[in-house]
Amino acid sequence: MNSNGIEQVLAQMRELSAAAAAKPAASEQEVSNVSFSSMLKDSIGEVNESQLEASAMKKSFELGQDDVNLADVMISVQKSNISFEAMMQVRNKLVEAYKEVMNMPV
Repeated sequence: MNSNGIEQVLAQMRELSAAAAAKPAASEQEVSNVSFSSMLKDSIGEVNESQLEASAMKKSFELGQDDVNLADVMISVQKSNISFEAMMQVRNKLVEAYKEVMNMPV
């Protein structure tokens, strides 16, 4: 990566940091309105979108479209793999917690 690319990435990171600092913190009322099931459903949807995007990019690259390069395809595929693996780990922990709760004496 050349120095111009690094400077662009640093500038984007600074902009994102400033935007994140400008957002007000969520109040307790807003936080309590979010249910676990909706949060889980949203995260699964994001993983699915990531996988669909990676698949579409792979197909575009295989068809030889000029607007898709190999580096972007590989990054997209790795992001979707990592997000899927993270989702699987969360699922495994939830199943373990469920089994533990079910084995508790009443």
